Amino acid sequence: MIDLRLLREDPDRVRASQRARGEDVDLVDALLLSDERRRSSGLRFDELRSEQKSLGKLIPRATPEERAELLKQAEQLKTDVKSAEAAQNEADDEARQLLLKLGNLVHSDVPVGGEEDFVVLETHGTIRDFGAEGFEPKDHLELGEALGAIDVERGAKVSGSRFYYLTGVGALLELALVNAAIAQATEAGFVPMLTPALVRPRAMEGTGFLGQAAENVYHLERDDYYLVGTSEVPLAAYHMDEIIEADKLPLRYAGFSPCFRREAGTYGKDTRGIFRVHQFDKVEMFSYVAPEEAEAEHQRLLEWEKQWLTGLELPFQVIDVASGDLGASASRKYDCEAWIPTQGKYRELTSASNCDSFQARRLSVRMRDGKKVQPLATLNGTLCAVPRTIVAILENHQLADGSVRVPEVLRPYLGGREVLEPIAK
Repeated sequence: MIDLRLLREDPDRVRASQRARGEDVDLVDALLLSDERRRSSGLRFDELRSEQKSLGKLIPRATPEERAELLKQAEQLKTDVKSAEAAQNEADDEARQLLLKLGNLVHSDVPVGGEEDFVVLETHGTIRDFGAEGFEPKDHLELGEALGAIDVERGAKVSGSRFYYLTGVGALLELALVNAAIAQATEAGFVPMLTPALVRPRAMEGTGFLGQAAENVYHLERDDYYLVGTSEVPLAAYHMDEIIEADKLPLRYAGFSPCFRREAGTYGKDTRGIFRVHQFDKVEMFSYVAPEEAEAEHQRLLEWEKQWLTGLELPFQVIDVASGDLGASASRKYDCEAWIPTQGKYRELTSASNCDSFQARRLSVRMRDGKKVQPLATLNGTLCAVPRTIVAILENHQLADGSVRVPEVLRPYLGGREVLEPIAK
């Protein structure tokens, strides 16, 4: 959540951020009114409690005649204090609920607009000319089935659409990707983590996934647990309700977890193969830093993602995501999009988001620097979303005979294999 003090001091900035996101601007004024009620009800409660304490000191020293009147006043004050406390709690809850609906402040450099209004910042690698090489590229599903690596038919039979099996070299390729990603992250100073896939509501709400993203979250109503869509959620909540000493920062974690997404609103999109699925595995980088370090850490996360994709020998571009396409928690987000030959366009493989103190305020994660205690900043960056990375590798590294060249960085994790060969039918 944002700082209420900032809302009071510069509401126009918050209105501009909401407008840039395409979100409700009137929410700002509703929150300002609610905050005023919250503060005035708190003041009223404090005044009555002070009066109650003062009266309590007078009663023992009062004469019998005075005491009867004071006791009568004390009884009325008790009722008034109880009523004021209830009003204060109600006002606090109302203000908090409104505050939870408000997205993070959009960074001033973020391009304004919707999904298609991103700005391309960098382009890396060379797109292959398959025509010049003398063959038409196959898509990842055709390649994966020929390699004995992907089985979507049985995935659909067992679990429904957008589910799949990785089999044989497909399973080995996932394990190679995960191990290579964790190795890179560990070398960069990240602590590897295996995180819970089920979290309590506060963890999901605290990271900002029960607002605009709620429709894509799986909820187990009987137990009131949520299936995570990314290990960002348990990693953000890992230090919930803690105060971290400033000299311990930055804290960096690399979480490996299954991820679950309903993919609501994507009917008819990417229905072939494993590009857009309901369950997948992912390696996610997560950083806790001092607020003044957040922008520099954001650039570092992006550089680690670029290192990863460059090592996989994939052509890709880096985009500055437009304001209307940001998640609620992000003030700015960079995506790395890999070229997918059979689609003839770049598609998102990784993203890096700067959440400033938005998540930390919601989860009560603070830092202590001397005597000063304040919310710190959190950032997250995808290193390897496995299925999409497999899609990009198969399509970009395919050979004319249907085999697939293995990028050098993965070969040590695939028993030295240089090529994945189609299986005999």
